Amino acid sequence: MKKAPFDIEEITGQFGFTGDFTGYEKIDNGHINSTFVLFFEKDGKTEKFVLQKINTSVFTDPEKLMDNIVGVTEHIRGKAEKSCAYANRCTLTFLPCKSGRYFYRDANGGCWRVYVYIDDVYTCNIIDSAEVFCNAGIAFGDFQNILADFDISRLNETIPKFHDTVSRFEDLKKAVVENRSGRLSLVRDEVDFALSREPYAHTLVDMIKSGELPLRVTHNDTKLNNILFDNTSNKGICIIDLDTVMPGLSLYDFGDSIRFGANTAAEDEKDLSKVSLSLELFEAYTKGYLQSAGQALCALEKEYLTFSAMLMTYECGIRFLTDYLNGDTYFKTDYPEHNLVRCRTQFALVKDMEKKERQMKEITEKYC
Repeated sequence: MKKAPFDIEEITGQFGFTGDFTGYEKIDNGHINSTFVLFFEKDGKTEKFVLQKINTSVFTDPEKLMDNIVGVTEHIRGKAEKSCAYANRCTLTFLPCKSGRYFYRDANGGCWRVYVYIDDVYTCNIIDSAEVFCNAGIAFGDFQNILADFDISRLNETIPKFHDTVSRFEDLKKAVVENRSGRLSLVRDEVDFALSREPYAHTLVDMIKSGELPLRVTHNDTKLNNILFDNTSNKGICIIDLDTVMPGLSLYDFGDSIRFGANTAAEDEKDLSKVSLSLELFEAYTKGYLQSAGQALCALEKEYLTFSAMLMTYECGIRFLTDYLNGDTYFKTDYPEHNLVRCRTQFALVKDMEKKERQMKEITEKYC
């Protein structure tokens, strides 16, 4: 067996594994944490666990991070135990270590956590049908509905101002003034586009301040591959990658799902003629989401569903533009214009949504 990039004896001792360790696999689809599947043999059966090394450069306070995750997963499990026969598959189950905490810090400062592997599931990286996207909407709607009564004061803000669009807008204005990369002359049209839509940035933030919109548990990374789909039923049964769970607006999660999933082109498509909002996919996701989350949402949350899709796309675009002006210091890029290409794709999608806003509203009203 090849030497593992972790001390299995130390990990086993900390998390109380029983049985014989027989090997591991590295999972490469994550961008932040290092993830491994561990295999143990016990009484002739194979037990599997997921071991993750938390990226403490991104998540600087693992105590608060795991408080959020464990609080949310225990709440979901408590509801599931009363309503379904497979409660152990409805959410992730994290193991405490010897100290009672849900992470262990090794002698080198590495921060490790473990949860039970869920079998007989699959994930999707692309949306190949409206049915798949509808099931995704149901899954994220369930997540919102189940956590609607969660005490939001228990959650920590692990990444400050993550979806504070006013703050993101101010970051852009600062980047324009400083022009660290010397690229400002290349993006005059994009800057004008972003600045002309400043009211977008204030709309939901102002409604939070006025108390019109409630803060809820938000996932903040509602991509398709953060859902485990059951092999047999094809239903989304478990939401994963909970590191960005924080207080926020349900509209952030809905809008980001549409931004990511209903775009007819890739996020870095250079041919902007290929970029548009698929009304078919928008309807599929909206139908599924409102089917499962609708009763938990207030009237204003439903009213602003269409706007949230435009806002989250706009926010993503100004973040790419800001990073381009700052010299590509945040997002990983493959070539010098990568962030600019991403920005243009997002702004092209915003324009298309603005053209289709009436149709989008008709769809949301239909399912409300």
